[in-house]
Amino acid sequence: MKLNGKVSLITGGAGGIGAAIALELARLGSDIMIVDWRIDSRVKEVKDKIRCLGRSCFVLKADVSVPSEATRSVVETAAQMGTVDVLVHAAGGGVQGSLFEVTPEEWYGAFNIHVHAIFHLCRAAVPFMKKKQEGAIVLISSAAGSRGCSGAIAYGVAKGAVPQFARSLARELADDNIRVNAVSPGIIRTPFQDYLTPEQVKNNIENRIPLHREGKPEDVAEVIALLVTDNFITGETIAVDGGMAMRIA
Repeated sequence: MKLNGKVSLITGGAGGIGAAIALELARLGSDIMIVDWRIDSRVKEVKDKIRCLGRSCFVLKADVSVPSEATRSVVETAAQMGTVDVLVHAAGGGVQGSLFEVTPEEWYGAFNIHVHAIFHLCRAAVPFMKKKQEGAIVLISSAAGSRGCSGAIAYGVAKGAVPQFARSLARELADDNIRVNAVSPGIIRTPFQDYLTPEQVKNNIENRIPLHREGKPEDVAEVIALLVTDNFITGETIAVDGGMAMRIA
């Protein structure tokens, strides 16, 4: 898909991986709608950078873990920008706790933002893509979704559902030339990782990541851009983790 003149809706686009995605797709020619539950100084910085690239950028405050807000995000994007050609669901957040530590509210909340939001976003966005017989959807899973990680059962199970969501939806939408893929980031240096102690960071780099360095948001954004623009990839989940998922020990 050539992105010149296309409209990309990016949830969680105010910072971290989402902001890197917004900038990368804008660099390739797309106009951008950033959707985030928190609108602060980070958004203005991203918006200014996108406009310096000569692309339009709009910002919408919405909590896409709420079904009506997810739907509204798509409806307002189409109202302001004409359509939705690309959907990237980057909004999310960590949920700590083992089986008996995590609360029911935290458990359901993990699925609301990481899984149920996809359902409502796609139900609203896909009709616009079907009209053009073209579209790209990219979802974000996690290394925690493909491996058993202690102390974060809700997060791991919710993220584990994302690759299957991508496969199922990709098969369903293939006849409409709408491609659906996912990425599975490992340890990416964003504020999401700020809870790690220096000892944990050291252990990750020395023992858990074969490339012996943390990833950057731009590493993930470049792969997502590939999945958006390559017209012959669908139903796939690509790990962006420095080799962490393939190691034996």
